[in-house]
Amino acid sequence: MKETYDEAMVKVYLDEGGYSNDAGDPGGPTKYGITIHDARAYWKSNATASDVRAMPKSIAADIYRKHYATPIHYDDLPPGLDYTVFDYGINSGVSRSIKVLQRLVKVPVDSVMGPATIKAAQETDTPKLITAIYAERLRFLQGLGTWSTFGEGWARRVAEGKVLAFKLNSEYVSRWRTSNRMPSTAPTVGAGAIIVAGGTAVATAPQHLWMPIIIGTIVVAGLVGLAIYFININKGK
Repeated sequence: MKETYDEAMVKVYLDEGGYSNDAGDPGGPTKYGITIHDARAYWKSNATASDVRAMPKSIAADIYRKHYATPIHYDDLPPGLDYTVFDYGINSGVSRSIKVLQRLVKVPVDSVMGPATIKAAQETDTPKLITAIYAERLRFLQGLGTWSTFGEGWARRVAEGKVLAFKLNSEYVSRWRTSNRMPSTAPTVGAGAIIVAGGTAVATAPQHLWMPIIIGTIVVAGLVGLAIYFININKGK
C-alpha cells in the first residue's frame, strides 16, 4: 500500500545504517543498504568503494523504489504485507521474497509478482502471511554460514520488522479495504495480535533489547486500543 511506504523506509534506513565495508559481508562496500553491486548495476557501472561512501541518500531512495518496491508491487499489497515482502527482498533478494510469498499463497512459483500472485496475496489472511513469512525468513537466515557473524542483528531485524508489519496492518487496513473495495470482513490485526508479535520479538531478540521491545509493544497496543474505543463510541452516536 502506497501510504505505508515512507514509514517502511524509515525502518529500512535505520536497519541498514550508513556506510560499511565489513570483510565478512559478501555485499562489500555498502551505504544505506545499497551494495557496491547494486550501485554498479543501477547507478554507476564503474562505482568504487569511494563512490559508494559518497553516494547521496537520494540515489539509494531511487534504487529502493525502482528495483525493490516496484518489482514486488509494493503499492498493491495489503498494509503490513507490503513491508514484509519488501524488507525480505532487501535483506535476502527480491526473487526469494516473491517465491516465498507465492508458495504461501499457493500460486505457481516463478519469482514474478504477477496478477495472480497479487490477487492471492490480497485475498489471503494478512496476519497469518506476515507471521509465516517472518518465520521462514528467520529459518533461512539461521541456515546461512554467516549466521554466527551477523545472526544477532538479523534476528533483531526480523523481530522488530514483524512488530512494524502488524502495526502497519492495524493502522492502514481500513483505508486499504476502502480503496481496494475489499469486504469489511477481510482479515486484520488488532491490539491483541500486536502484543503477540511483541512477545515473539522478545523471544527472538537479544536480552539487552527485551525492555525496549516490551515498552514499544505496550505503547502501540494501547494506542490501537484507544483508537478502537473511540471508533466504537462514534459508531454509537
